[in-house]
Parts: sequence; C-alpha cells; structure tokens
Amino acid sequence: MKTETQTEAGTAVIVARGVHKHYGPIHAVDGVDLDIRAGELFGLIGHNGAGKSTMFKMMLGLIPATAGDIRIDGAQVSGGNFRAVRRTIGYLPENVVLYDNLTGLETLHFFSRLKGVSQAESGAALERVGLAQAARRRVREYSKGMRQRLGFAQALLGKPRILFLDEPTSGLDPEAIRSFYAILRQLRSEGVTMVITSHILAEIQERVDRLAIMTAGKIQASGTVQALREQMDLPLWFTVRTAQADFAAVRAALAHLPVGAIETHADHLTVPCRRENKMAVIEALAALGGRVRDMTVREPSLEDVFFGFSD
Repeated sequence: MKTETQTEAGTAVIVARGVHKHYGPIHAVDGVDLDIRAGELFGLIGHNGAGKSTMFKMMLGLIPATAGDIRIDGAQVSGGNFRAVRRTIGYLPENVVLYDNLTGLETLHFFSRLKGVSQAESGAALERVGLAQAARRRVREYSKGMRQRLGFAQALLGKPRILFLDEPTSGLDPEAIRSFYAILRQLRSEGVTMVITSHILAEIQERVDRLAIMTAGKIQASGTVQALREQMDLPLWFTVRTAQADFAAVRAALAHLPVGAIETHADHLTVPCRRENKMAVIEALAALGGRVRDMTVREPSLEDVFFGFSD
C-alpha cells in the first residue's frame, strides 16, 4: 500500500529517514533525514565531499544505503515497487558523459529507447533546451554548455514528475542559465518536484523553495532561505548615502539604537543591526529627511548563511 508523509505545507514525495552510506571507515552520508514536498524546487548545498552526490545516487537507487530508509512517491527505493516509480524520474548527473559520434538527435533517440518513451519527444526536448539548430550535429562538435543542455534534454524525456539535477548549470553562459531556470519555473507550475545541487549559491538563493545544508554527510539545517537567515541571526547591513558633512547627523540619529559599529566610506556609511531593530533604524534615518540621499538594506546572502552553518 502506498504510504505518504505529511509535512507542514503538503505531501512529501521524497522521504529519507536515518540514511547512512559508509565506505569502510568513511561515512559519506551519516544519518540524513529529508522531506521534499511535491511540486517544490528543493536545493541541496554543501562543500565538495559533503555527501550530496552520494545522497542523489541513493535516492535514485543507483547505490544501496548502508542503513536507513528512502521512499519516493511512497515506494521504498530498495523495494520491488520502485522500478515503476523510477520511470517517472529524470536525472542530470554532475558530469554528463555522451557518445561523441552520435548527433544530438540520435543521442536523445538512444535515451528514449532506454527509457521506453516515444522518440517523437526528442525534437521537442531539443527545442526546449535551445538545441534545435544543432540537432544533427555530432556531439563531438558541441561545446561544454551544449553538452550540458543535451544532458538536461535527456533528463526531460518521458515528462518526469521528479527531477534530480546535480550541478546542472556547469558550463552554461548567463543567457543559458536564465533559460534553464525559466524551464524549471515552467516545470514547477506543472507540479514537477525538483531537487538541485549547485556550488553557485547566489544563483539559487532566490529560486529554490527550500533547501538543506549538508556538511560531512549530515544535514546541518533545512528550510526556506529566509527561515535559515533568521535561525542564524546574522545582521542586516544598511548602506546610507549622504554628504560627509552629514555623517555626524546620521551617527547622532542612530546613537540611541542598538546597532553595530558604523563604518565610514567616501560617500556613505554602513550600519549593521539585528533584524528586530530594522524598522527602528529606518524610522531614525527617515527623520533626517533630505540629508539621506539614498538607503539600501542588504539581507544576509545564502553564502553568509551557508558558511554560518558549515564553519
């Protein structure tokens, strides 16, 4: 019987409980619990060697877990029912290995046969990733970015309901990265569940619904980017642009507030403060009127959060 785990905002389509993977004395994955909800874009981030790719391979059933339980869409990955579920999964590995002598179209025909889906999908998949014009070129002539897009196209064959994307933007130029995430937005609107790893934290911080930070085989924290910011209690930074003659007025306006050390620059001041004091700082600066030419507030970046949890 199909079983499902309920989370705060919906059904968890991917559930991991107490998952371990040991290679002799090396604990590549060390007691991971995860709940990934249906239809969300979930990020898994960590240093090289943190266990992300190993976790991917176990969730895909490519390698067995040493201990623990992984279920996808209610089916235990190590069980007999997972074969049917696997047909609904697409996977883009970190290192895409393709046959150089095949054309892009022939490559997708090959993967179509492996997946048991119609070869008629191949052209549409190439079109979707921007390779329609290169469909009949040999893969040996493809750039690194084109190979990556071809790998993404094969992951989309069969209209998967779940996608695992391991460093999917490696080798892509800015335009291709934007196009890639536009496709992910469309897939999410169609209810596809996606799990993505990336070393480019700035790229994913505004795009994932939730994420987990993995270090030394363990999950250190998980949640939305904003929730993790608040959990770390990192300071906000105000940049206050004003004339040097008004620096003293800004300092005086903030003197009664619990802000951090104010830094002086050529044409602005930077002011750190705790989140709960944000509105009080804004009100104090607004009272200065025209003496404040501009003001911006910088939230802690995902990189700040990541290093806060992983250091």
